[in-house]
Amino acid sequence: MRAFFVQIKCDLGKSYEVASALADAEIASEIYSTAGNYDLLAKFYVEDEEDIGHFVNERVQVLPGIKDTFTVVTFRAF
Repeated sequence: MRAFFVQIKCDLGKSYEVASALADAEIASEIYSTAGNYDLLAKFYVEDEEDIGHFVNERVQVLPGIKDTFTVVTFRAF
């Protein structure tokens, strides 16, 4: 399994709805509200052979209220 994070910018006033939609979809292991350029930070896991770009395109970015995303691919946890 590979872990990666997605920073999510939401439409104005939609952060809680987007966070709830992510939680309801059961695709993120953790979801946090954040300050700064993005509204949410979500942690995901995919199988080693699964394409992260397709996962983000097909499972995350399609949720209503998401304006933009920034994906952070990780290498190793310490």
